[in-house]
Amino acid sequence: MAVAVLSTSDGRAKTALSRAHAATWFAARAAGRDIPLGRAQPPLRPARPEQPALLDPRDVPRRRPGSVQGRIALLHAVAHIELNAVDLHWDIIARFADTPMPLGYYDDWVKSADEESKHFNMICDCLEAMGSHYGALPAHAGMWRAAEDTAQDFLGRLAVVPMVLEARGLDVTPGMIEVFERAGETAAVAAMRVIYAEEVHHVAYGSKWFHFLCGRHDIDPKTAFHDLVRRYFHGALKPPFNEEKRAEAGIPPDFYWPLTESGSIRG
Repeated sequence: MAVAVLSTSDGRAKTALSRAHAATWFAARAAGRDIPLGRAQPPLRPARPEQPALLDPRDVPRRRPGSVQGRIALLHAVAHIELNAVDLHWDIIARFADTPMPLGYYDDWVKSADEESKHFNMICDCLEAMGSHYGALPAHAGMWRAAEDTAQDFLGRLAVVPMVLEARGLDVTPGMIEVFERAGETAAVAAMRVIYAEEVHHVAYGSKWFHFLCGRHDIDPKTAFHDLVRRYFHGALKPPFNEEKRAEAGIPPDFYWPLTESGSIRG
């Protein structure tokens, strides 16, 4: 199931397959019929549509969100993030299948992939209502780098993807919601509020299973997190942080403040 999603290039087709597989998984779980956990080799990079063109993050044009085109660009960037997240969640299911994990681990990431698929389609609907579509603008190619860097490191993947990259979404989404509220873009506001509420759980799943594996191997979680982020994340973490939502997701300030340029915890 995971590799089938990763091997599908078109965004709408990928997310439709993702949601279908998630429905199959949860229907079986509800009926007490566990789907066997097999083995399948995920691609190093997921299949992608021909558009958008993927650029170095420094080469992606920056647009001011005060204009319609700027808000379209912002939504396009969100759609790109959500599509990558669909692949990231299916990838973490298949990539580390040799490590025995409780069924709850698969429940969490299948649910996350299903929600990210929903998010992608909601944002695509907003783009199309504004006369655009996913693929109309370039996007940055850096998002999958963290997946490639941690392809052989289960703890590293959990630390960098949900606990750093997705946690960053908790910091910036309230500001994006304000942009669309000021513009009266009610559909975009509604979509972003759904994303904001559900992303907390995705970060929390990362924290939960990171701590689970640290406990299994008798590793100090905070020390391990700092070591792994410094190894795999390129650059310092940048405040301001949404400390309330990060705490709700199980990530306390002494995990991320020491990884900023100043390296000090703010009180």
